[in-house]
Amino acid sequence: MFKNENQHPFYKPLWRRVAIVAVVVAWLGFELWQGSDGIWVAIAAAMLVYAVYTFFISWPRDDQKPDK
Repeated sequence: MFKNENQHPFYKPLWRRVAIVAVVVAWLGFELWQGSDGIWVAIAAAMLVYAVYTFFISWPRDDQKPDK
């Protein structure tokens, strides 16, 4: 994602972020099940780590109050 991607309104609903992560998990599962080339497993795993970190760990919380 780019610098201000987490501020884009498309990613605001939780269900969209969960759906994106679920698709990446399904892709990683497919690659592991197929026994594909290791590079595709590594790419899918890296995308999963990045998506989880971006959408859930570093995502700004709604309950935070703005500084006055």
